[in-house]
Amino acid sequence: MRVLTVDDSRTILAMLKHTLTDAGYEVLQAENGQQGLDMLGQENVDVVITDVNMPVMDGIEFIRQVRAGGQHHNLPILILTTETSQEKRDLGRAAGGTGWIVKPFDPDKLVSVIRKVSH
Repeated sequence: MRVLTVDDSRTILAMLKHTLTDAGYEVLQAENGQQGLDMLGQENVDVVITDVNMPVMDGIEFIRQVRAGGQHHNLPILILTTETSQEKRDLGRAAGGTGWIVKPFDPDKLVSVIRKVSH
């Protein structure tokens, strides 16, 4: 199973890669929403994990663009962010986000959520 992680923090990307690789996933990474879109155009993935606050294209716009394309209508997209406001959660859900996880993440819970949304 392949997971695309989209985050502008290299530390978070490294933590995600370590956690997901240990759990048996293949991990692709992008540092902003535009890179994430480009990668989705070239690669097949089973789950996406995206941050909200990023340069170039934020996570909410990234999700909107992914959903607008049509071919990724059923792709699970998890939002991993420090944002906790209900307003941001509502924006994420309205854009097409599948789930919301607050940083710092618990590795076991993250893997559990990925398993849940990818089956």
